[in-house]
Amino acid sequence: MEDCDGCRKFPKQKIPEQQNYSLSKPCTQQVKLPLEGFGIRRNEKIATYVTVRGAKAEELLTTALRVKEFEIKKSSFSNNGHFGFGIKEHIDLGIKYDPSVGIFGLDFYVVLDRPGTRVSKRKIKKSKVGSKYRLTKEDAAWNVTEKLTDK
Repeated sequence: MEDCDGCRKFPKQKIPEQQNYSLSKPCTQQVKLPLEGFGIRRNEKIATYVTVRGAKAEELLTTALRVKEFEIKKSSFSNNGHFGFGIKEHIDLGIKYDPSVGIFGLDFYVVLDRPGTRVSKRKIKKSKVGSKYRLTKEDAAWNVTEKLTDK
């Protein structure tokens, strides 16, 4: 489907049916505010996301970093140790091309935490995590280079 100036929208029925690469249940995200210029209405399903944890997440992340040649910008890391990057074509990951869906990009967002950071996020008996125990930008970058580039 072509829309305004070559911007392509996924067919509504194709978003939940995309191949599941992580063996987790994909969730769809809806539009909160309409974008009339792009022909996008409110509550229209526009994106799919999956949460992946454990060994499968490391494997998927290593494959994605191999596509990016293990280079991530320093500005991609947040102050609390999370980082994100994108891949323009999903076929670079070795995923089979499906003509009915076409080529789409993938965004990866990685949340790194130390054990015990749930203390600051839970509902009951919430407390603070010390500043020396929090994950920093430099700690996250070191962690990624040590764990993922060796594989």
